[in-house]
Amino acid sequence: MEAVRTEPQAKTAALSFKNVDILFHRNNSASAISQAVKRLDEGGTREQIAAELGVTVGVANANLEIRRGEISVLMGLSGSGKSTLLRAANRLNKVTRGSVEIGNGTAFVDIASCDDETLRDMRRTRVTMVFQQFGLLPWRTVRENVSFGLELRGFTPNARRKIAEEKLELVGLTRWANSYVSELSGGMQQRVGLARAFATDADILLMDEPFSALDPLIRRKLQDELLDLQTRLKKTIVFVSHDIDEALRIGSNIAIMREGRIIQAGPPQEIISSPVDDYVRDFVRHMNPLPLLNAASVMRLLEVCPRWDENTIQLDATGYYGFNPVTATVTDRTGTEVALQYHDTDDISELQVISGCVYCVPVTASLNTVALLRQKSGMPVLISDGSQIIGLCDDADMIGAITGVARASKVN
Repeated sequence: MEAVRTEPQAKTAALSFKNVDILFHRNNSASAISQAVKRLDEGGTREQIAAELGVTVGVANANLEIRRGEISVLMGLSGSGKSTLLRAANRLNKVTRGSVEIGNGTAFVDIASCDDETLRDMRRTRVTMVFQQFGLLPWRTVRENVSFGLELRGFTPNARRKIAEEKLELVGLTRWANSYVSELSGGMQQRVGLARAFATDADILLMDEPFSALDPLIRRKLQDELLDLQTRLKKTIVFVSHDIDEALRIGSNIAIMREGRIIQAGPPQEIISSPVDDYVRDFVRHMNPLPLLNAASVMRLLEVCPRWDENTIQLDATGYYGFNPVTATVTDRTGTEVALQYHDTDDISELQVISGCVYCVPVTASLNTVALLRQKSGMPVLISDGSQIIGLCDDADMIGAITGVARASKVN
């Protein structure tokens, strides 16, 4: 097998784009593309290179590592390069320069440079694709569509049928197994596409705007189903979208692209709270950040809080919560000046919140949980990383996180 290497980081990465350039020329002129690469290195823009050399820069210097078991969303406006980069992951688009490395836990295979036999094996067993327009065969039944990839791989009819029925049950389409795809709604057809992708048992699913042609209600339902399936199957999914709501809803990591380049990549909370430039800021400007923010996003680190002594912090700098400033012992959850309650779940519906008690939640607790505890207790909320209290949150911290204007004492 060609282009195989081993290294420690392979254990965490399922897919890595490293310094990837993808350039196109209408006549596939190697000379024109070579000149375009040189111009790109010299700082030439996409427009300049297209005008001077007739070369389209699809992707420029893309670096992105996708961890095993996560949903990573590539997003941007039309023409930003997101689909172009996605299709490099199974070499539907040829990489001009750089590497696209697929990890199996012990080694990487560079799909951009591997031999044809290795490429065929990777496409059959490691990487599969779900298209925007479903890509189903109308003359075949639903079951036959799901098992089509298995047929190409030489599975016996009985084995194909068994696997297809398992995957149809997974996506809730068992009763339509003998129907033709033309008899199904758009949302059901997309679920057939998902079942077909799952039937290959590939590690990595590439999904190119799979829900964009569907109406909003069906689209949201399929997003929910995808998240539910991901909870059970733990696939690595690379999902292309131009919809920021969709990206923030399903993505554990988001890469925003513009003119072929990755502008910012990170968790949804980071994209929302710390956009790197005006382009990203415009994308998230009209988003409701509340469902995405958690305690870690809004907390103020203890190191910037006033202290009475080595172990005791002052929860409010102004004495707003009483005639005397409220304090709590950092190293002891029982507290001293106030009663301190520890709460390690995000469901507080059954919790009898006591006014005057200071509650402690994990860093993963939602902003909604923090806000409710703050409101009902009348006290700031402490934040724990599981082993110790590391921060706190009050009204000013929450308002700062929502508005993007951090209070002066907050540490970034």
